[in-house]
Amino acid sequence: AGFVYIFSALYYITDRGSNIRLGQYVFAVLYLLTLLLVFRIYTQTQKVPPYVFFFMCCASYRIHSIFILRLFNDPVAMVIFYFSVNLFLEGHWSVGCCFYSLAVSVKMNILLFAPGLLFLMLSQFGFLRTIPKLSICALLQLLLGLPFLIENPTGYLLRAFDLGRQFLFKWTVNWRFLPEEIFLHRGFHLLLLAAHLAVLVLFCRYCWNRSQENIIALLKDPEQRKRPPQLLTANRILSLPNVVS
Repeated sequence: AGFVYIFSALYYITDRGSNIRLGQYVFAVLYLLTLLLVFRIYTQTQKVPPYVFFFMCCASYRIHSIFILRLFNDPVAMVIFYFSVNLFLEGHWSVGCCFYSLAVSVKMNILLFAPGLLFLMLSQFGFLRTIPKLSICALLQLLLGLPFLIENPTGYLLRAFDLGRQFLFKWTVNWRFLPEEIFLHRGFHLLLLAAHLAVLVLFCRYCWNRSQENIIALLKDPEQRKRPPQLLTANRILSLPNVVS
């Protein structure tokens, strides 16, 4: 639903879609804002030297294409997501969850960050104190989709969260080396899903959880655990949700 609202606004801002140049200016501003948010994140990691930021601006033709030439919804979703990451870094978890959910409403692939984010929240707050933050995400989705849910709930739920949608071969970049028949085969999709879930389990068991406690201990309140929660750094916030997705 967030996609509909934001791009409807862009539709009217650009004279019902006729002023493409103005739309490109809007996305150019989004591009600069994205760079600002990403630079701020990397600055807090203290792992990236400043001169690397210059090459980040110039190296990716694909980013320039997605923002300025294609006007996709990916830039809108990612700038909101990066803003939520900045909020998490500042310790504003509730507001960060609100903006994370808003990013999901624009493009569903932001859900790929959800497992790592859930692990971080459980690690920091335990199960009971994580529930209110998950409720914020769910409530925002409900509020944004309310007009559509009232009008056609089944159609909205099936189309807005269509996990079985077929991705066209002509749009792929990472899997271009595969024959089209393999790329479109349902077995290949299930194999990728199984591999993704397996890697998530392995990372959760051996990489993310370094407290030497059982994963089930994350459900407890941090004060009731044998070991205190791990120090939450910028590197950890970035690496947990991003590396697998």
